[in-house]
Amino acid sequence: MAVDTSKIEADLNVIVSDVLDAAHLRKGDLFVLGCSTSEVVGGHIGKDSNPAVGMAIIKTLVDKLRPLGIHLAVQGCEHINRSLVVEREVAEKNHFEIVTVVPALHAGGAASIAAFKQFKDPVEVEHVVAQAGLDIGDTAIGQHVKFVQVPVRPSLKELGSAHVTALRSRPKYVGGPRANYDPIK
Repeated sequence: MAVDTSKIEADLNVIVSDVLDAAHLRKGDLFVLGCSTSEVVGGHIGKDSNPAVGMAIIKTLVDKLRPLGIHLAVQGCEHINRSLVVEREVAEKNHFEIVTVVPALHAGGAASIAAFKQFKDPVEVEHVVAQAGLDIGDTAIGQHVKFVQVPVRPSLKELGSAHVTALRSRPKYVGGPRANYDPIK
């Protein structure tokens, strides 16, 4: 099936810009991606993985996030327990549990494979705590985004044929009736 990856890249740039605008991430923060390339190309999650789409999505995200100093974590599917591809330095710096698995097309997915190929020194980790994330194709990223999670509504609701949602996080509100939540200026 031929797919217009240039349209996917352009739309993904818009979506990620919307998420970054809402999330106010800083250098060193972690951005998690859950992605079903099957859903992007109009198939059923886990059944129609598309390596070319995975490569385009990861390249677009790396090109957008790396210059900002934001680290990307790419979630695999349930067949590898939703472990994530990250750069080794990110895993070590954050004390993430490195696990032994290499993503495959039907055990991890095309986006995970693409991350493994495009990252400098990729490893798989069991769990991360990201400050924000993007879910392409209803892959369930919530377990990897820091509590308190806040939905982000990107201006584009689909990437290809896949439904798109996003999350950002914020610090917990603590205190009682006298608490103030506005920053001191």
